[in-house]
Amino acid sequence: MTKIAILDGYVDEPTCLGVPPYVSPYPRYIAGAILSYDAKTKLFYVTIDQIRKDKSLLDILSKSDTIIVIAGMSVPGKYLSGLPISPNEILRILSDLPEPIKVLCGPAARHGFGTAGGKEVREIDFVKNVFDLIVKGDGEFAVYDLLKNKLNVEKVDSSICRENASAIRNFAIKGSNIVCQHPFFPDYLIAEIETYRGCPRSIVGGCSFCSEPSKGLPDFRPIKDVVDEIQALYNIGVRHFRLGNQPCIFSYMAKDAGKLEFPKPNPTALEQLFKGIRLVAPNLRTLHIDNANPGVIAHHPKECKEIAKTIIKYHTSGDVAAFGVESVDPVVIKKNNLKATADEVYSAIKILNNIGSKKGDNGMPELLPGLNFLFGLDGETKKTFNLDYEFLKKILDDGLLIRRINLRQVIPIPNTKMFYIGNKIISKHKHEFQRFKRHVRENIERPMLEKILPKNTVLKNVFTEIYEGKTTFGRQLGSYPLLVGMPGVLPLHNFLDVKVIDYGYRSVTAIPSPIDINTAARETIEAIPNVGKKRATRILANRPFKNREQLIKALDDPEVAKQVFEYITI
Repeated sequence: MTKIAILDGYVDEPTCLGVPPYVSPYPRYIAGAILSYDAKTKLFYVTIDQIRKDKSLLDILSKSDTIIVIAGMSVPGKYLSGLPISPNEILRILSDLPEPIKVLCGPAARHGFGTAGGKEVREIDFVKNVFDLIVKGDGEFAVYDLLKNKLNVEKVDSSICRENASAIRNFAIKGSNIVCQHPFFPDYLIAEIETYRGCPRSIVGGCSFCSEPSKGLPDFRPIKDVVDEIQALYNIGVRHFRLGNQPCIFSYMAKDAGKLEFPKPNPTALEQLFKGIRLVAPNLRTLHIDNANPGVIAHHPKECKEIAKTIIKYHTSGDVAAFGVESVDPVVIKKNNLKATADEVYSAIKILNNIGSKKGDNGMPELLPGLNFLFGLDGETKKTFNLDYEFLKKILDDGLLIRRINLRQVIPIPNTKMFYIGNKIISKHKHEFQRFKRHVRENIERPMLEKILPKNTVLKNVFTEIYEGKTTFGRQLGSYPLLVGMPGVLPLHNFLDVKVIDYGYRSVTAIPSPIDINTAARETIEAIPNVGKKRATRILANRPFKNREQLIKALDDPEVAKQVFEYITI
C-alpha cells in the first residue's frame, strides 16, 4: 500500500489564505488527486505547527513513500493561530529524511519564498536540493502524474496545469475528508473555497505587484461544483466556509469577463450560488466572502447592490469585502495600473455601507468593506502618505464605516513589474511608513472601532485562542475577525459571548457576558466597569454569593452594585 504524507506549510496569496484557522484548497485538491488514482492509498496530513510541537511526527513522514510540501507566502500577513513554514525549516526537516520522494507545491514552488512585507523573495534555489520535484503548475495534477508514472519524477511534467475549472471537481470532492486530520477540525476550521481562477484585469496587465494576472483570464467553476464541494465538507463536519479564493466575488460568472476590464456582474449566478450553499449546508455557522474589486462596484452599482443584498440574505454577519485599494495617489495608481481611483473606492465604500452597516446576529455589522493599502509601489512619494491619510480621514469624518484597514509593504514577486523595482522605495520611505501607520492606528482605526462597536456591545461566539500573561485572546470566526482581549485566564478553545468595555487600536477589550461572579478570575472581576482592584478584593473575600443582597452588602455601595449587575450573574 502506498503511503503519502502531505505537510501543510500554509499559503497566503492575493486570492487564497491557508493559515489556520483557514485550510486552503491545496491539500484538499492534492488529496483528492491521490485518492482518485488509488482510493487505497494511506494518506497522512499534518501541519507545520503540529511538527513544531511534536517532533515524533517526523517518524511518520520518514516512513512515507512520498512527502508533499505545500508552502508559499506572496502577500505579507500577521497570524495568530499559525505561522507559515520558512525555507530554513524546510531544510531542517527534509534534510534528515533522505528516503521519501519529496515534492514542493504552492506559491513557493512558482515564485519563491516571500518572508515578510518589504523584503525580497528568497529564491527557490535555496531549497531545491532537498526536493525531487518542484511543481510550477498545479500540484494536484503533477502528483496524479507522479503516481501514474510509478513515482518516477523524470516522467512528470512539473508545469502541468488543469485544462479548465471543471477539471478539479472530483479532486475537490474526494479530497474533502483530508480536513478531518487538521488539528482545528471540526469546530475551529474554515474551509477556503475557490469560485474561479484568473483575473478579469489580466487583459490590461493587472496590478504591478500581483501574481494573479499570470493565471490568465477568469475561468469560473460551475455553481454545482462549488456547492457539491461544500456539501462534501459539510457532511463530514465542517461548519465554517469562506468564498475567498477569487480576485472579486462580485465578478463571479460576470458577463464579458475576459473581454472587459470591469465586466458586468451576474446577480442571478450569485443568488444561485449562495442559495445552493444554504440548501446543502443549512446549519453552517460561518459563510463569508473575501476579495471584492471596488472598481467593479463603482462601475456597476445597480448589479453590485443586488449582489450585496444577496450575500447578506444568505451569509452570516460580521462579513468583510476586502478592497484592494493599494493607494489613492493618482500617480501611483497610473504607474501601477491599480484597479480604482479614490472617487471609485469612496463610491464602493458608500454602497456597501448603505446596504451592509446594520448590526447582525453576532454583534458585528452585516457586511462592511475592508481596505488594503500597499506601500513601496512605483511612483510613491511622501505626498502619497498624505493623500492616503486624507482619504481615510474623510471616510471617518463622513460617518462611513470600515471594518479594518490593512497597511502592508509590497513583496516583489518574480514575473511582476515590482520585482524589477524591488524594495528600494520601501527602504527610502521606511520612516514615513511607520509614522503613517501610527497616525492611522491612533486617529482612524480606534475611533472607527468605537463607532462600529459602542461600549457594552455583545459579541457572540468569540473563540478563545491563546494566552498572553493573564489575558486571553480570541476572535469570532470569519473574514478578518476582530481581535478580542479578555482579562483573566479563560478556558481555551471555547466559544463564549463577551461584552465590549474598551478599545485598542485594532482590537477591543471585552469580558464574558455574563460573568459568573462566584468563579471568575480576579483579573476578569477587576475589569468590570466601576469595580477595580479594591472592590474586586472584597468580592473575592466574600464569595460565594447566594443572592444579589449578599453582593450588595460586600460592595457597600448600592449604586455601584446596580451597575455591576449589568455584567454578572450569580
